[in-house]
Amino acid sequence: MQSMLLIICAAFWFLVIPISSETNVWVWPKPRTFSWPTPQATLLSPAFTIAAPNHTHLSAAVKRYLHLVHTEHHSPLVTPSVNLTPSYDPLQTLFVAVSDLAAPLHHGVNESYTLAIPLSGPANLTAETVWGAMRGLETFSQLVWGDPSRVAVGVYVWDAPLFAHRGILLDTSRNYYPVEDIVRTIGAMSANKLNLFHWHITDSHSFPLVVPSEPDLAAKGSYGPHMQYSPDDVTRIVQFGLEHGVRVLPEIDSPGHTGSWAEAYPEIVTCANMFWWPAGSKWKDRLASEPGTGHLNPLNPMTYQVLKRVINDVTTLFPEPFFHSGSDEIIPGCWKADPTIQSFLSNGGTLSQLLEMFVNSTLPYILSLNRTVVYWEDVLLDDNVKVPTTALPREHVILQTWNNGHNNTKRIVSSGYRAIVSSSDFYYLDCGHGGFLGNDSQFDEQEGDNSGNGGSWCGPFKTWQTIYNYDITYGLSEEEAKLVLGGEVALWSEQADPTVLDARIWPRASAMAETLWSGNRDDQTGLKRYAEAMDRLNEWRYRMVRRGIRAEPLQPLWCVRNPGMCNTVQPFVS
Repeated sequence: MQSMLLIICAAFWFLVIPISSETNVWVWPKPRTFSWPTPQATLLSPAFTIAAPNHTHLSAAVKRYLHLVHTEHHSPLVTPSVNLTPSYDPLQTLFVAVSDLAAPLHHGVNESYTLAIPLSGPANLTAETVWGAMRGLETFSQLVWGDPSRVAVGVYVWDAPLFAHRGILLDTSRNYYPVEDIVRTIGAMSANKLNLFHWHITDSHSFPLVVPSEPDLAAKGSYGPHMQYSPDDVTRIVQFGLEHGVRVLPEIDSPGHTGSWAEAYPEIVTCANMFWWPAGSKWKDRLASEPGTGHLNPLNPMTYQVLKRVINDVTTLFPEPFFHSGSDEIIPGCWKADPTIQSFLSNGGTLSQLLEMFVNSTLPYILSLNRTVVYWEDVLLDDNVKVPTTALPREHVILQTWNNGHNNTKRIVSSGYRAIVSSSDFYYLDCGHGGFLGNDSQFDEQEGDNSGNGGSWCGPFKTWQTIYNYDITYGLSEEEAKLVLGGEVALWSEQADPTVLDARIWPRASAMAETLWSGNRDDQTGLKRYAEAMDRLNEWRYRMVRRGIRAEPLQPLWCVRNPGMCNTVQPFVS
């Protein structure tokens, strides 16, 4: 019966039109297909319910959204131009039908859904998987507003993401984030239809993860007992992710970025606790690219004993089939500071051979745990220390790019590897907030400034429009583009902590969320839709704030209440 209703609705609303700016009813990210020929609404019944199949994670989502639509009472900043039709009965029920209740939350899972809200009678949401149903529930929730609650009717939506990998990276080593901040971020990700939380857990600065087989790593390497993540914390975060359709991908960065390991195992870490850029030395001779030194020593057998225990425990804690092994920013000076490595090099060995030795000793073990390994691009593309493609089987390895924009994406996919795009030129959310080094003489200028780069290596600040207009497959052939899995915005935490977390991420991450879900161009004209997106994103940011996400404002409220008046209709030319 539900399927028949859906077919009838689909046939009746065959005319597909974009969401009209005149209606002021916003959905973010914009659905692939949205038909609403005559903007009308009816009341949401006080007894409204959602009827869905019994599934642990879907049932939790249904309970959450049912509470949301009954209590949110969102008051749009711009009054919707929608006819509230009293002749229609209040909406009583949303029926949810799922074809495959067993599909796990893995990369590439079907997230499509169809939503039909007729002029009268029950609404219908159909999806292949529970994860697609969750996406549809979010869309439905955004079509409810007001007090008393009303809901758009005469609506037909077909929706599915363009890219399967849509994520946020959060660095919890440089500064610690309590569990509540992490789950709040995951909840906001779900609302934006993002599906992967890349947890950069450890680095040279701290080791906050309690690893059961290696408890000293956190006991000695964290910032303190109150700044650690226990196995129970991880279970809670992973479970919360499943209930929100968000995968949790752990990253244990190695062999670089491992100075914190030296607190427990000083014998396996080179150049630990040394000054990062010794006075009088050249940049090429530095020990780290920022304060916080330390690399694991590939020549010490104990390195692999400790690391394999860590990897085994992490894969037990995290069910995610991907495992991020880092391998970025191998700094020659750090390895060269170790006597055993000096001897290896003096006997004709190379730093690239050291890295290959490390990869050959760890990659097979990770694969034996049924994981696909993600590395940062450096492992293949670094100018000085890298491994050959023979060490990185394409069927088991994914490379995440962060340098040189489109060029490095092209280099990765043209070599036959799958790519995740996190270009620092577009997707780094920490950029443009100044540098964090003390005693920095470059700021002692009376007649100049650092406005060109915001005082940071990856400046300027990445505005939402910079992110929104970024095309991650630009310059790629059709076949190469198929190897781009998607993208992640990244918040590195040198200058971020819980006090600024929400504002650093949102609503700029929302901009990426839409481009990876439905693109940044109008289907009919082919033109980029950033002007139209501005008004919707303002409204969505306001709604996120009402939902407890402290997203930063994009414009004065006057602009929001006067849509389009703060746009420019002239190109900016010199």
